[in-house]
Parts: sequence; C-alpha cells; structure tokens
Amino acid sequence: MIVVIFRATVKELDAAYPAQASTLRQLALEKYGCLEFTALCEGNQEIALSYWPDEESVLRWKNDPLHKSAQQQGKQSWYQDYQVQVANITRHYTSN
Repeated sequence: MIVVIFRATVKELDAAYPAQASTLRQLALEKYGCLEFTALCEGNQEIALSYWPDEESVLRWKNDPLHKSAQQQGKQSWYQDYQVQVANITRHYTSN
C-alpha cells in the first residue's frame, strides 16, 4: 500500500476551493482506486493523507486533467508553498 502525504501552507482559499476539493476527493476514490482520503486544516497549515493500492494508481491520479488544473490553481492562488511525499507502508496495525 502507498500513502501520499500532501502538506501545504495556505495562502488564500476562495469560495471555489471547498467544491473543488470535494470533487477531487470523490474522483480519486471512485475513478482512481484511492482507498481512503483524509484532509485536515489547522491555522494556515493543511495536510492530506491518501492511501492507494499501488504506485500506478497514484500516477494515474497525478495525471488526471482535473487534478492537474487544480494543481495549477493551488500554485497560483491557494497555497503559499506545498510538498508531496509518496511512501510505501511496510506495516499496518489496528486496535481491532
């Protein structure tokens, strides 16, 4: 399993941002095989964790036209800076 960690410093989120974020989350889950997608904001910091079955799914998602458009919007308007980390999950534990 792969985790994509997106961390950003928010510059300004306009009225279009919540709908765009929701649309992209659904697209990732329904079309590209994302297993789970969680995003949180605290102050001007945003972090999103998305879990994927394999790297091929992540690459397909990365290259989706709507996602690429949102990436450009993020660079231009929404985020002061951001970073993306892609990692393999080697262990997974639950309380169940």
